[in-house]
Order: sequence, then C-alpha cells, then structure tokens
Amino acid sequence: MKKILLAGNSYALAEKLASYGTEVYVAPGSPMMEDFAHCVDLRDDDASGLLKFAVENEIDLAVAVSENAIKSDIASVFQANEKLIFAPAAKSADFAVSKSQGKRFLYKLHAPTPKFGIFEKQQLALDYLKDANYPLVVRCDNNNAACDRLCCLNFETAKTFTEELFFRGEEKVVVEEYAAGHEFTLYAVTDGYHALPLAVVHNFKFTESGDGGLLTSGVGAYVPDYKVPEEIVEKLFKNVVVNALKSLEKRGMPYTGILGIDAVMTDENSYTCLEFKPFLQDFDAQAVLNSVDENLIELFEACANGSFADEYEDILTNDGCSVSCVVKSRTGGQVIPNLDITDSEVSFQDASKNKYFEYISAKGNNFVLTSCAKTFSRAKKILADDLALVRFDGMKYRKDIAESR
Repeated sequence: MKKILLAGNSYALAEKLASYGTEVYVAPGSPMMEDFAHCVDLRDDDASGLLKFAVENEIDLAVAVSENAIKSDIASVFQANEKLIFAPAAKSADFAVSKSQGKRFLYKLHAPTPKFGIFEKQQLALDYLKDANYPLVVRCDNNNAACDRLCCLNFETAKTFTEELFFRGEEKVVVEEYAAGHEFTLYAVTDGYHALPLAVVHNFKFTESGDGGLLTSGVGAYVPDYKVPEEIVEKLFKNVVVNALKSLEKRGMPYTGILGIDAVMTDENSYTCLEFKPFLQDFDAQAVLNSVDENLIELFEACANGSFADEYEDILTNDGCSVSCVVKSRTGGQVIPNLDITDSEVSFQDASKNKYFEYISAKGNNFVLTSCAKTFSRAKKILADDLALVRFDGMKYRKDIAESR
C-alpha cells in the first residue's frame, strides 16, 4: 500500500487519493478527515519537519497543496533529500503566489491583462486611484483569509479599502481595472517541460446572485465550462501557460505541479488574464477531480520523476457535469442537518462535529457541496435539493449557482 503525504488541507484531494486504497497523511489535517486520512501534527509550511516525517514513515509521494507549503520551498527540501514530491519550488512558483509578480509576468509574456498598478506606498496608490477608470479591483499581494480584495465602483470606496490594507500591514497593494465578462479558470498539469490541460472551470467570484456583493477568490464552480470556445482554450494554453513554463525553464526554474490561470472571456473571440493559481482551489477542487479519469497518484508521480512526457499524451476526462457551491455561515454553533444523506459530495472546510456527532457550523466557510450528473440541469437540481435539505440558521450561499439555466 502506497503512502501519500499532503502538505496543506485539501479535503477533496485527500478523499480522492484515499479512494485508491492508499494510506493518506495530511498536514495539518482536520478531524473531519479522520475517516479516510491520518492527520499529522505539523504545520504545512514546516518543510524540515515534514521531510523528517516522510523519511520516518516511508512516504512514497508528497504533494504540496497549499500556498504556505509551496512558499516554504518544501519541493527543494524534499528533492535535495531524494524524496519524491509533486510541487513547484518556491522560486518557480513566486508568480503564482504573489499577485504583483503574477501581473508583471503576464506583462512580460505579452498576455492580455487589465491595466494595473503595484504600490508599496499608500500615497502613491491614492494618487493613482484619483485618475483611475472605475470599476476597479483593489487587492493585497497574497491570498488572505480575511477580505483580500474589493471591487470598487468609485474613488471613495477604493481609497477607504486601500488605506485599510496598508493599515493592517500589507507591503504591496495591487490595483487593476475590473474586467467584465465570463470568468473561468484553465488548469494544467506539468513537470516543468511538458504540460497538458486538466480542466476548464467556470467560477463564481461574487457572493451574491448576478455578480453582486463582495468579490472573493471563489464561491462556486461548474466543470466543464462549455461556454468557453475551444479556440480560446487553445490560445490561452499556448500563449500563456506554455509560454510561462518555457520562460521559467529558460531561467532554470521549471515549474512542476498544477498551474491555474484565471481569465475572463470579454467576448466570444477574446479573453483577458487576471492571475495565476499554484494549485486547485477549495471551491472547485471536487468538481475538477470529478472530471478526471486518470489515476492521480500515477499522474503526479510521473510529473515528479520525469516520465510525464513519455507516458501522457493527454489527460483522460469524462463527460460528467459537476456543480459546486460554497456554503457559508453568518454565525457559529448552529446544527447542520442531513449532511450524511445528501446526494452531493461534501468537502468540509471549517464545519465540525460536536460530542453528539452533529455537524456544527463555524462563522465563515463551512463546506462545499458538489453534485455530479450527465447534464448540468440534473446536477443543478440535485444541488438545489441538497441545499434545501441541509438548511440551517445563518446559512449563506450564492443562490443562482443551483438555479436552472
């Protein structure tokens, strides 16, 4: 039996890998994973501690799934000690973790991207905002559990949020014009030299129906995204993903892992790029994994050991449709009913169980429900029924994700 170590909590991936009959360890893990994985009492960014654990427990493959793990340069630590790992080195992943580096990289690649500015001084940022075109997005340089971005309709809102970011200690603030259109993510898997498309995901970033409310990293997703023409996918893959990997290879920093690029289809023939992602995101991971028919352990190992180009000409996918919705709570301590009897898959985030084995809400993100069917209409019907089934006081989610198209 193979042993797999995940550095960072990905409920969906841990459960998927466990379904192969492997022994899965997750650092730090959560009690909600204990039915199928071992929780390791180590931080995901403790690279040396995780290496020691991997050696002592004869781990066959490690996978870095969190930005903290990637930034700790766990890939270089494991590779220097001849332990197999599927992850990019910290230097090669800097453009996917730092939003300012990502924007600069897109510019160097001549990729279409909204007009942007990067600021280390508050006054320079405020001066820029005075003459900027609105709406625009103000965000911090790294993903943050707190409010890390805001779509601003006017100068006063942008000024207030920018001042808040600098006040709480952000070293850099990124400002870019808001790109309206159909938002999607193209994921690719790569060994740093050879890359293949993994999935195209339609993502929901705003908290309210019809793209209202706050802008987030994601509150729901569809896979596959049939609205994005194959021509756009091919252009994005060739002109951005492949060119990015070639540029990194030339610098001696090949990127191994899963790479995502967030983009907006501004019309039926064109797109603009927003940012890179260094791994699957929590809100779309289950939907993406549902679409892939490859054995992920074999796929990740091939990338890590250099046999990827020889063994894979494409990634096998299926014709299923998956719809995911992040369920939040305004308050904590509420009993969540019927989670065990939903037809949708449940990927837990901050929800927990009490001593009576009841599911209990936490303030913020609680879990992701993902329904899968042959058609989107059927998948959305399943999701809508399950959202009604698990209703609890303070429950919040984007309503139009499960509405009929």
